[in-house]
Amino acid sequence: MNSEECEKIKVPDKRVFVITNDSAVFLTNKWVSAFDMFGGRMTEVKNLVKDLCNEADVSLGIVSGRFGFIPANYVVMPYPWVPESKEDFELLQSKRDFLGAIKTTASIKVGETYLYDKIIVCVPKVLFEMVKDVLPDDRVIAVTNPQFKEECERRGWSYYKRGGSRVGKKNAEAIIREIEDWNAGA
Repeated sequence: MNSEECEKIKVPDKRVFVITNDSAVFLTNKWVSAFDMFGGRMTEVKNLVKDLCNEADVSLGIVSGRFGFIPANYVVMPYPWVPESKEDFELLQSKRDFLGAIKTTASIKVGETYLYDKIIVCVPKVLFEMVKDVLPDDRVIAVTNPQFKEECERRGWSYYKRGGSRVGKKNAEAIIREIEDWNAGA
């Protein structure tokens, strides 16, 4: 590939960080990336990530019942425990400090600029209750329970009422439009 061809490649200027949690639906019994391992409720988030790739550089982080907070390209194998309740996530936090890892990742700066321009959170209500406290103001798109709507608005976050298993088709379309509009204004 010559330099002229390289100049034609569209490289998004914006970076988006998507946070979700694992699923009890393991798609294989082999060692594969976390992105390829999980089906079920995580499918909507994976589809959102794929659809956002034309609009931004997208990274996906997963709260895993075995490994804590991991990038989607982390290689995993099926494991016996997937947290579901508040107590499960509190236990996982005590063993793996996934909140510290999320806070660190969301706070990474390159010079004076945050690495991630936007952070999209698609997790269950009990996990959102924990995660919201380590996220920055202004840069978050939250797909969550209506009980958090006022806090989202107060913190300058975009709020979408959770529909579907994690995101919902209408929310996914609206998030993609929001990122497109944001890119157009950049």
